[in-house]
Amino acid sequence: MRWKRRRLLWRSFRSRHHLSVVADRTAQIQNTDVLAVLVQRNEATRLPYFLDYYRQLGVGHFLAVDNGSDDGSDSFLADQPDASLWQTHASYHNSRFGLDWMTWLQIRYAHGHWCLMVDVDELLRFPGQQAGGLPGLTARLDRHGRRAYGALMLDLFPKGPLDQHSYSKGQDPLEVLNWFDPGPYRATRQYPMGNLWVQGGIRERVFFADNPTRSPTLNKLPLIKWDRRYAYVNSTHSLLPPGLNGLYDGPGGQSPAGTLLHTKFLPEIVSKSGIEKERAQHFHTPSDFDHYYDHLTGAPDLWHDRALRYEGEEQLIALGLMRDF
Repeated sequence: MRWKRRRLLWRSFRSRHHLSVVADRTAQIQNTDVLAVLVQRNEATRLPYFLDYYRQLGVGHFLAVDNGSDDGSDSFLADQPDASLWQTHASYHNSRFGLDWMTWLQIRYAHGHWCLMVDVDELLRFPGQQAGGLPGLTARLDRHGRRAYGALMLDLFPKGPLDQHSYSKGQDPLEVLNWFDPGPYRATRQYPMGNLWVQGGIRERVFFADNPTRSPTLNKLPLIKWDRRYAYVNSTHSLLPPGLNGLYDGPGGQSPAGTLLHTKFLPEIVSKSGIEKERAQHFHTPSDFDHYYDHLTGAPDLWHDRALRYEGEEQLIALGLMRDF
């Protein structure tokens, strides 16, 4: 595992040559800042709400990589006073889905900081967030000696066909996506890294019912007290050193944990799915997921009568999908 981690760090170090700086405001970063690191492409409609949400939650600076956008989202990010932006046209797939680029930025700028690794369609929720935000959460994690904070990725969806809804730039996506599957979710521990593997929920129910072992991994460790020796292995699902993976034990577990509200199923996914199928930049073997994109381009209705309307953090705590200290 030590040699694997070193190889991943070396990959990330080499990937710095793929990145061209567009706007460097990293001199503004304060020692106590919570940082957010992200890779995005053509997320002009999502970025305004995403940035404002995490600002209000307590992120001090955004370290962003733009992967060849052509919708103006790169210019929008470059103009943000609390963001630094790099750009690349290199392969997202070959960069371990952006991990190499993000890890290099973490090595360079995030050592010693609490660091949030999220996609633009993910909104972190956790107990007590209204009272103290991310600074309050990270202070509690520090007091308990915990260097990582896990979360279940919870898919939200609308009621009715996906293309029968509307979403405007800067809007709260939860005004459109307000239903979720409360379960079932299953978790197993994988070795030798000791990482959790959580599956289930709506994407398994709708897209992978015939082959549930291929359904998406839903556990993440999105918030880490970063050390330049750390390396994510598979998105934010697992990382090294392996002891960090044990800090999240899944739905119904005993560890403090949050929820990543996954807002993937906004109406634009119907048109974007055809584009992403053609680009083949997601998934290790993209062709294995052609049926997934084809289903989405048909604007399915993901709702069913066992879905629950999202009501807030207390609801998720009661369901065992997040847990306080």
